[in-house]
Order: sequence, then C-alpha cells, then structure tokens
Amino acid sequence: MVKITLYGDPRTKKNSQRICVKGNGQRFVKPSAQYEQYERDCLKQLYGKALHMTGPLNVCCVYYMGTRRKVDLCNLLEATNDILVKAGVLEDDNSTVVASHDGSRVLYDKARPRVEIRITEMEERT
Repeated sequence: MVKITLYGDPRTKKNSQRICVKGNGQRFVKPSAQYEQYERDCLKQLYGKALHMTGPLNVCCVYYMGTRRKVDLCNLLEATNDILVKAGVLEDDNSTVVASHDGSRVLYDKARPRVEIRITEMEERT
C-alpha cells in the first residue's frame, strides 16, 4: 500500500472552466486558474516520489475540504487521477489501472484542507 497526502483545498477541473482562443481563432476549454494553481502545488508535493504504479489498483481518496460548499466527488476523483498520472505516480487513469475508488468520500476540515490517498493493488481477474 502507498499513502500520499496532498495539502491544499482540493479543486475540480470542471468548475469555472474558461473558453480560450488559440492564435488561429480555434476555441478550447481550459480549467480554472484556481485548479491550475492547485495542480502545480500538488505536483510540487509529488516531485521526486519514485512511484510508477500499474493496475489494477484501488485509489481511495478522502478529501478534507476547507469549506462546507457542495462538491462533486466524481469531479474531485477525476482531478486527482489526472494529477497522479501527470506526476508519474500512476501509469494511466483508465479502468485497467484504476479499477476502483472504494472508500473515497468528502469530509470537512477548515484548518487543514487536503486529500489523503491510499493506493492498494488488487487481484487481477481473468
């Protein structure tokens, strides 16, 4: 089992997305500035961790939010998976690698917002 704690108020990629325009006039959707800052902060915390896990894995994420605002757990999981892939902790976030998120939930901790991640290997099913 691998345990990782990422400090900072968890953010999703889907809230407050921005529509931007490339030089050729083509439009694209970009995550919010708050998410981009959260991602940079998490990547700094993960820098140098020599992990590269392949599946099948259970990635349990317990989110401690700094406010009691309503948040979508699925969107938080998506953002965390993308950060773990970008940092090289996970090989990919498809269903053959991240087979489940059993035990994931959202809680409140005003003083120390964070996400506590437990990654455990699962038995392969044939």
